[in-house]
Amino acid sequence: MEYLIVAIFILGYLGITLEHTTEIDKLAPALLMMALSWACIAFGIDGFQSWFDPAHHQLMDGTNGTMNFVNIVGDARHHILEETLLHHFGKTCEILIFLIGAMTIVEIIDHFDGFSTIRKFIKTNNRKTLLWIMTILAFILSAIIDNLTATIVLITILRKLLSHNRERVWYAGIIIIAANAGGAWSPIGDVTTTMLWMGGKVTTVKLLQYLFIPSLVCMAVPTLIASFLRPFKGEFHDAPSSGETNPKGPLMLYVGLSLIIFVPIFKTVTHLPPYVGMLLSLSIMVLLAEIISARTFSIHNIDTPNQGHQPSATFKALSKIEMPSILFFLGILMTVAALESLGLVFTFGQQVQSTMNNNLFVMLLGISSAIIDNVPLVAASMGMFDMATFQQDSSIWHFIAYATGTGGSMLIIGSAAGVVAMGMERISFFWYLKNIAWLALVGYIAGAGVYAILVL
Repeated sequence: MEYLIVAIFILGYLGITLEHTTEIDKLAPALLMMALSWACIAFGIDGFQSWFDPAHHQLMDGTNGTMNFVNIVGDARHHILEETLLHHFGKTCEILIFLIGAMTIVEIIDHFDGFSTIRKFIKTNNRKTLLWIMTILAFILSAIIDNLTATIVLITILRKLLSHNRERVWYAGIIIIAANAGGAWSPIGDVTTTMLWMGGKVTTVKLLQYLFIPSLVCMAVPTLIASFLRPFKGEFHDAPSSGETNPKGPLMLYVGLSLIIFVPIFKTVTHLPPYVGMLLSLSIMVLLAEIISARTFSIHNIDTPNQGHQPSATFKALSKIEMPSILFFLGILMTVAALESLGLVFTFGQQVQSTMNNNLFVMLLGISSAIIDNVPLVAASMGMFDMATFQQDSSIWHFIAYATGTGGSMLIIGSAAGVVAMGMERISFFWYLKNIAWLALVGYIAGAGVYAILVL
């Protein structure tokens, strides 16, 4: 049965990687392989010889105070299955609720045109200066609102500055590198870093201490090299301005970003799970948005009280959330949890540690994240290492956060930021491979070298 579950995972992952070829959204194979994997475990529960206890992060083999799974029979096995499934589902939902809260806050900011405020700070017509402004903004914004959203925001701003797509694609390529680098050092900047943070593998303070400088180098080195390339020389002319801005935009931008930054502080002070702090921030943001929307409606419709209610900013924001991505994460994380429950992930990790240097393995993991989605890679790596040896804030966890967060920049399909930029600016796979991938590789190696010097 173990082989069948592994085959389901391989076929499901193949379906995910061929999304653009089959034109079937990746959430379908992700959810399908999740359901089939757990169904196979339920049907074959009496025949398994090993089981991984997620609560204590060790195999149930009769050592270290655990029960020997081989000696457990009948309904007791089904009870362990239900407890394990509930444990993994609860931990996965913590991540998903956190992401939904963050996405909603960002969409509320966008509803009030808050991100257009950033455009006002860009006063240059020099291409090289614009490059540095955009990459620094990407590096900082991605640490606050995640790398995917930061990429969308900055490409939208680029469209207001540069009229021609052939000019924007170069900037978009460097923005991808900078956004992924910025997301690596923040607990809320990238899904994989968030997973490690919420999984108790890393803390906010140590993430900043260990990864800020390597991530900064990963962003700065490619940007410095790119600044000498021809597309970033000379001056540009602003694209025509379009439309008015919302007067409440700056307020919503500053409040929204402050509330997102507040979440790690809330966790540090209360020791409650991060999603609690995110829901608190979301409730404050929703309250402010509803008050502003109601007041705007009252002022502009004082003589027409019977025309109905102003459409809720919250409902509009919720309707724009990337629910397919949320469901995809659910499918992926719960499938990896199924493999972990059988002890397959942990056993593989032990074999890797016995045959390969851990740091070399993590470097290869980062390179693999350019081809394979980094979410399952990180989910699997969290179950590979013995928590008795690799405790919270061990250098291995921070190196995984760096490698999987920045390694995906080497291919445009290797990160969510790359995929969204590919769609927004019609960037071809091979154009990116020829012009940007080598810059991402140089930045990845440079940042890893700095991490090795400072931490390892």
